[in-house]
Amino acid sequence: MQTLIVAVLVCACSAYVLWTLMPSGARRALASALLRTPHLPRRIETRLQKAARAASGCGCDGCDRSEKKPAVNTPSSQTITFHPRAPR
Repeated sequence: MQTLIVAVLVCACSAYVLWTLMPSGARRALASALLRTPHLPRRIETRLQKAARAASGCGCDGCDRSEKKPAVNTPSSQTITFHPRAPR
């Protein structure tokens, strides 16, 4: 039983690593091919549809589409004070 659990974990981790390190073009092609298989769970189908779409090329998966945040009012320069240590 323990061997079966370890085998399943190793296979799952290997699939995750291959998917993560795969070039985006190959990932899109594989996702498109997997989407053609019938009876996929909705959760997996949604993730594959996201992967099958063309990426923006910046590697941030849509951060350029987020709403703009207001700038924080910070001073352009700050004073740094050095405190000498007491001699030992």
